[in-house]
Amino acid sequence: MVKAIRIQQTGGPEVMEYVDVELGTPGAGEVLVSQKACGLNFIDVYFRTGLYPQALPGGLGMEGAGIVEAVGADVKYVQVGDRVAYAGRPTGAYAEARIMPADNLVRLPDSISFETAAAMMLQGLTVQYLFHRTFPLQGGETILFHAAAGGVGLIACQWARAIGVTMIGTVGSDEKGELAKAHGCAHVINYNKENFVQRVREITDGKGVPVVYDSIGKDTFIPSLDCLSPLGMMVSFGNASGPVPAFGLSELASRGSLFITRPSLMSYTAKRDDLEQMAAHLFSMVESGKVKIDIRQRYPLSEVAQAHRELEARKTTGSSILIP
Repeated sequence: MVKAIRIQQTGGPEVMEYVDVELGTPGAGEVLVSQKACGLNFIDVYFRTGLYPQALPGGLGMEGAGIVEAVGADVKYVQVGDRVAYAGRPTGAYAEARIMPADNLVRLPDSISFETAAAMMLQGLTVQYLFHRTFPLQGGETILFHAAAGGVGLIACQWARAIGVTMIGTVGSDEKGELAKAHGCAHVINYNKENFVQRVREITDGKGVPVVYDSIGKDTFIPSLDCLSPLGMMVSFGNASGPVPAFGLSELASRGSLFITRPSLMSYTAKRDDLEQMAAHLFSMVESGKVKIDIRQRYPLSEVAQAHRELEARKTTGSSILIP
């Protein structure tokens, strides 16, 4: 028996239960992972509230790191004793141990700790695909990135600086602005004090930016379109303020034939080769010191409800992890 978080229904943080779970043994293509740390991400809130549907009762959490304790038949990529990390479905990372598909796991270099891995896999792989596949940055661009002081945002600040990209980041407080600047964000806009559309236009001499990366959703969507230069791309990869409401395609045409995409990490890591290449790129950025994973909140797994409350209240900065 191991301790894990389960939900019987969707709702607020109170629906999460800290319970005993019997795991059994891994089946074909599966492994048993003893987890040393679990990631905490806003996507977990979406599953808890039902914005993203899943079968119930079910688990929560999409990211973790630990040691392979047992393997089932036909497992290709890992073996017992391997240090591993992962990000993605199926949900259920909030647990002391879990049985999961071996294909989701990547071997973790000895130079990267379990806590660092659990804090960076989902967020770091997200930045990797946003910057190198969704809208491939070459260096020299000026971009707009919302929530620059969050877990994804602080990684993006450093990654942008490392590849020669000027990042304009939005934040909700002056303190978060200082944090983003310290991590490499070139221009910071406190959207509670300034009009970010106006400031982006000022910073870019009226040209706008070629790409906006937006995990906020409803509150920032239309103004973000107004920040784009003609033929620019809106990358909407999250819904922290709520889902983007329906809009007419004419909104894109009238602003200069804009592009829009709604990506998800799972699509970009669906092929094993892509997952391995993306993870290797992320590991190299961290090992080189160009990207440092800033774990600013640690919670016992049993206190996950408090962790979710603070996450939803935007009280967290940087990365957060749960310790089983």
